[in-house]
Amino acid sequence: MAEYPPAFQELIRAFRRLPAVGPRSAERLALHLLSAEPAQSQRLAEAISRAREVIHPCPRCGFFAEGELCAICADSSRDTKVWCVVAQSSDVISMEKAGGFSGLYHVLGGRLSPLEKIGPEQLAIASLLRRIEESAPAEIILALSADVEGETTSLYLAPLIKKHGVKVSRLATGIPAGSGLEFADRVTLGYALTGRREV
Repeated sequence: MAEYPPAFQELIRAFRRLPAVGPRSAERLALHLLSAEPAQSQRLAEAISRAREVIHPCPRCGFFAEGELCAICADSSRDTKVWCVVAQSSDVISMEKAGGFSGLYHVLGGRLSPLEKIGPEQLAIASLLRRIEESAPAEIILALSADVEGETTSLYLAPLIKKHGVKVSRLATGIPAGSGLEFADRVTLGYALTGRREV
């Protein structure tokens, strides 16, 4: 039985490592790239290489940045007294699309999960506490998903933040339990943000 050449199979394996790409999708992507004009494949390779080269975590909040700071931290019109703590950088985009929040963010880089061996040391908790000491926000909103890991992380963070005299609140109901921010629509996320409650 005929098989794809080894380099082609390696390309398929590379695509399969991407989230939500199954075997058939990976094969279709590889076929498309190899049958397209060479310039198209070259543009994709250059875009990936360029993004990896210039994009880095913002040293202040952890969101994606190209310059010294991300666009949000560099924006002087943002409310510096209200922060929103999220698990991933993609959650910042979800919150921004929902509208209604004009403060700053802090990206943890995940959630506490003992089963996956993710403890406080693996998350950007120490840098969050340093930021709080330096900048003294008035309120921090814990915008973490309503699953076990999100709840655990929120319960861990709340007393640490309150020690600094900062009001701590959570997103209100509206986001289904067991779901992440990336699955919530604008209306649901908007209601959850405006109806947040103090922890």
